[in-house]
Amino acid sequence: MAEELAPTDYSPREDDQRMIRLQEGDAQVFAEIVAVWQGPLLRFFHRSTRDAEFSEDLVQETLLRLYRTAWDYLPQGLFRGFLFRIARNLLIDHSRRKVSDLLLRSVRDSRGQDSDGDWIASFPGRMRTAESLAEDREVDTLVRELLQDFPEDQRVTFTLYHYESLTLPEIAAATSTGLSTTKSRLRLARERLRGALTARGFGADLREQDDDS
Repeated sequence: MAEELAPTDYSPREDDQRMIRLQEGDAQVFAEIVAVWQGPLLRFFHRSTRDAEFSEDLVQETLLRLYRTAWDYLPQGLFRGFLFRIARNLLIDHSRRKVSDLLLRSVRDSRGQDSDGDWIASFPGRMRTAESLAEDREVDTLVRELLQDFPEDQRVTFTLYHYESLTLPEIAAATSTGLSTTKSRLRLARERLRGALTARGFGADLREQDDDS
């Protein structure tokens, strides 16, 4: 893969311009897209799969699908939502295949000793919440465990917002839902996580803001 770029400020306009160039037949611009987005995509997949090699495969497949569906993109400043919708759909496909594999194995293995059961998405990393908890590894581990039990739609919404820094409209585009539904899912995820952390003795003060940007 190309070397990852690290822009300090996200610019939806630049992504739109790259996609327009790609639609116009500028094959070289695809390398720029790869350089900018392979890192965020890799983090997104690795938080779910915990498999670095497989995550790289998913990144390549996502970018390939982006290339193939470039003409479906409308330059309206929602590129991240478009890209992560592709990524999310790939992750869902992977999860469904994993479930099927587990069911088949459970049928074939009367002992039920399937060590691959822990496939559900886990999200490590630093929670972007109160500064006092930001570097707390114990909280990081606990949050990762708690998120495993979240409904998939809440877990993905929370992850894209807090870990990948997508805006609510971008998440709505990525998950093919309305903005009000996206807000509701984020609120429910925050409330559920705050309650679980508080019950365990952590004063979680998740960021509460009505962010439409």
